[in-house]
Amino acid sequence: MGAYKYLEEIWRKKQSDALRFLLRVRAWEYRQGKKVQKVSRPTRTDKAHKLGYKAKQGYTVLRVAVRRGGRKRPNSKGIVFGKPKNQGINQLKFARNLRSVAEERAGRHAMNLRVLNSYWVNQDATYKYFEVILVDPSHVAIRNDPRINWIVNPVHKHRERRGLTSAGKHHRGLRVKGHRANNTIGGSHRAAWKRRNTKTMRRYR
Repeated sequence: MGAYKYLEEIWRKKQSDALRFLLRVRAWEYRQGKKVQKVSRPTRTDKAHKLGYKAKQGYTVLRVAVRRGGRKRPNSKGIVFGKPKNQGINQLKFARNLRSVAEERAGRHAMNLRVLNSYWVNQDATYKYFEVILVDPSHVAIRNDPRINWIVNPVHKHRERRGLTSAGKHHRGLRVKGHRANNTIGGSHRAAWKRRNTKTMRRYR
């Protein structure tokens, strides 16, 4: 086995003494830092390289802390001036996953970069910590590399805000294959529903 295989095996066993100690120490360190912090190299080298990271110019890694838990409805004094259906305040859940939130925050922090992918690195009672891989579309090393220069195309601006990254596709329900994916044919379940429920009449000419 190569070195990355051993790394992968260690990260898979998060309850082992070594990793529990490491994660506890790192969680303390991360709590002292900023919510969006640039890191010099990825914490999980094996995972970062699987997701497209290269240790060369044009690639950046940001560590983002996202507060855990559900989403409380921001209504003054908890009053909803509407129907009883909408009167919930506390036990609501945000539609997207926390990893996609971390990607969006990284994209807002570094507006000139493109979000490639992200992965989990740590968590404590209050925060989840993700590392987000970003690519500089104006760097000559990126523009000349045929394996990554697709991201230079302007349609990939802020892909993290439009659900086009891996975490974004996951929350859109596009990770399902086969007959279970019938409800997302055409891009999303809304697009599928709209197409099936729209009456189209052929014009007589």
